[in-house]
Formats: sequence, structure tokens, C-alpha cells
Amino acid sequence: MHTTGTRLPAFHGTGVALVTPFTPNLAVDYAGWRHLLDFCIEGGVEYLVVNGTTGESPTTTAAEKAELLRVAVEHVAGRVPLVYGIGGNDTAAAEELFRSTDLTGVAAILSASPAYNKPSQAGLIAHYTRLADASPLPIILYNVPGRTASNIAAETTLRLARHANIIGIKEASGNMEQCLAIAAGKPKDFLLLSGDDMLTPALIACGAEGIISVLANAFPKRFAELTRAALAGDFAAARAGLFSLLPLNPLMYEESNPVGVKAALEGLGVCGAAVRLPLLEATEGLKDRIRRAL
Repeated sequence: MHTTGTRLPAFHGTGVALVTPFTPNLAVDYAGWRHLLDFCIEGGVEYLVVNGTTGESPTTTAAEKAELLRVAVEHVAGRVPLVYGIGGNDTAAAEELFRSTDLTGVAAILSASPAYNKPSQAGLIAHYTRLADASPLPIILYNVPGRTASNIAAETTLRLARHANIIGIKEASGNMEQCLAIAAGKPKDFLLLSGDDMLTPALIACGAEGIISVLANAFPKRFAELTRAALAGDFAAARAGLFSLLPLNPLMYEESNPVGVKAALEGLGVCGAAVRLPLLEATEGLKDRIRRAL
């Protein structure tokens, strides 16, 4: 387990986009949740993300979201910072969540860009500005066009980076040129965070400060070590760690996220593989290939 002496600045290094464990009858598994929190912290990650989309936030209820956060705050007990996911494609409704959610014990908000309604770049600026004005905590933007069907352009990110309450972006566009434009133009204290596990060392080499990772649910120690190696300029070690995970990564997304990583967590004995509809638990064929890759 990492100690205080090895801690990186806030939100540098590895953050984990946590899954939400479910029991076989699809209730939230709070014992599995506590086990997962400990597993990731003891693996050496720098912070944890609760209620992100990897946590199946579209299918957890408001009461479950509140209890997951309460348990996380209580169980983590300040060992690492917590980031909480709040977003949506109704700006007014998201703004109300920012104002009404009990954010005691939370360090920052991760907010995915609106899905489905495909706002213009001016609409994205207006959306995030309104949320940042309303938020009691700093906001990390989340650009994932493969899921939202719209992209936050580099110029838009750099415009939003001027807002005092917007501190960074999780960039999952997979567009290296776009990421380079952000790295080149961003304020020094604005965080560029990889949203793609396999691009982490490459983005760090170009100025990113870390990753919000899916794979780190199941491989917190390996991912934290490779990310810290890249941040320290030891890219040989970072590559070796990354290449060791390369066979597993496509299996995590073959039947959608978090289906694959939950199957890996089940194989490691951390928590179960159950997911809620419209997702389905990993097929036996996929589970078998994940077990062999593990």
C-alpha cells in the first residue's frame, strides 16, 4: 500500500472509475463495495470516482447513489480523495443535483458531457458554465464522444479551462491531436487526464497528469505503478506495465463496459459479475477468456 510520502498532487496519478457491485438478485452489494474500495486503495491508487458511468449510474436509483456515496465517505475515511459523478443531458436537472446532493467528504465532481441531444460547442460551453457556477466543488469535465455522440472540441475545453471552478478534463475521445492541442494550450494548473487506459503513458509524455481508469478496478497496483512510472519519466517501466495489460483491455469492452471488468473482478474474488439491464452479465465464453488472460 502506498504511504503519505508517495502521494501525488490532487488528481494526479491514477483515479479509478469504480464499478457498482450487485448481488445475484441485482441489489447493491455494499459488502462487495467496501471490499472494492479497500482493494483499490491498498493497490496504491491516488483517488476514487463514485457514481461514474462505469458504476452503472443510469440504472442506480437516487437512494442507491446517496447510500453508495455515504458508505464510500465513511469507509474510505479520508485515505484517498473521492470524486463524485453528476451530469446529464438536462442542464437544469443537473444543476439541481449539484445544489441538492450531500457532497460531504467529496473533493471534486466528474461531469460527463450531455448525451443524445448533441449540443453545439456553444451549447456545451453554456451547459458547463451553468454547472460550474452552481457547483460547490471543482468540476472535472468528461469528454467521451463514443457514448455521448458529441465531442468537446479542444478549443471548447480551453475556453472552459478559464472558469475558476473547472479544474480539468477526462479526455476519452481517443483523438491524440485533440489531446495535444489541449496540452499545448491549457493553463498550467488545468488537469489533462486520460480517459483511455491504453493511451495513458502516451498522454503523460505529452503533458497529461494521469488517468481515470476502468482497468484499475481489477489491477490497481499495476496501473498505479505504471502511471507513476510515466509521471516520473520512466517510460520503459510504464510501457512494460501497460503491455502486460494489453491482452486484457479489449476483453473489458467486448460486451460493453463494465461487463468485462466486473467479470475480471469476479475472477479475482473481489466482487460479483452481475450487471443491470439493459446490460447482461458476461457470457461464459468471455469469462473463460478473461480467466485465462488473468
